[in-house]
Amino acid sequence: MYGFEAMTFNIHGGYLEAIVRGHRAGLLTAADYNNLCQCETLDDIKMHLSATEYGPYLQNEPSPLHTTTIVEKCTLKLVDEYKHMLCQATEPLSTFLEYITYGHMIDNVVLIVTGTLHERDVQELLEKCHPLGMFDSIATLAVAQNMRELYRLVLVDTPLAPYFSECITSEDLDDMNIEIMRNTLYKAYLEDFYKFCQKLGGATAEIMSDLLAFEADRRAVNITINSIGTELTRDDRRKLYSNFGLLYPYGHEELAVCEDIDQVRGAMEKYPPYQSIFSKLSYGESQMIDKAFYEEEVKRLCLAFEQQVNT
Repeated sequence: MYGFEAMTFNIHGGYLEAIVRGHRAGLLTAADYNNLCQCETLDDIKMHLSATEYGPYLQNEPSPLHTTTIVEKCTLKLVDEYKHMLCQATEPLSTFLEYITYGHMIDNVVLIVTGTLHERDVQELLEKCHPLGMFDSIATLAVAQNMRELYRLVLVDTPLAPYFSECITSEDLDDMNIEIMRNTLYKAYLEDFYKFCQKLGGATAEIMSDLLAFEADRRAVNITINSIGTELTRDDRRKLYSNFGLLYPYGHEELAVCEDIDQVRGAMEKYPPYQSIFSKLSYGESQMIDKAFYEEEVKRLCLAFEQQVNT
């Protein structure tokens, strides 16, 4: 923590700071994971988890267990803890915590719309949605036929409404347009979240600027790789890149003209923080990029946890 904000931090943030750091003690240890690797059945996993903070969420689940049940109950623990903090938070922390849920909202919207396009059952899709991204009118997403209807019928009363200004067209919802919608929404969301954190200043701005810039750069790389060989033009790519991050603006110009994975690699290796990521990959290999970025994200989040934010 930097400056004089440390003097008054505990007035509003001390309790939740203690709660968060207490949750850290409930994370599974390396020994727990080693024991889980030895489990031969899902009931063995349940038995081992019964001695952890996940125990109360699994104790009433009958055998035979399903993998989806374990994932659902472990996610429920996270959601319960997050909602508890959200209820206890005051401004600006409450707004900060709300911002974190917007990404899940975007993913849920895309999941429902894409599933409906492929004639999947709406109830089945709702069960796959992330609990932190749910909102009252999400089930009615299935009736929308284009972006304009999606906004007018469903999203106008949600926090995502301001991000839809660049998405509102009369084009039908097909796979290509849905993916463009997802990336346009994420761009607007990340830029808005970045501005909010910059406005807060202090340690929050410094730590979150790094995390959000990394996410913006990762999405720029994914957009580039996923659009290779598609109808998406170079200008279309540029419009989907966030207007901040280590790659902004010169890296974006290089990524926009890349035509294969090796050209993407060449552009990224000019940036030392990303050189180490791509050095782990073989030439022409794109399947492992997501894993490499995920591992780097985890490292950054662990380092962020060692700091204090000033929200």
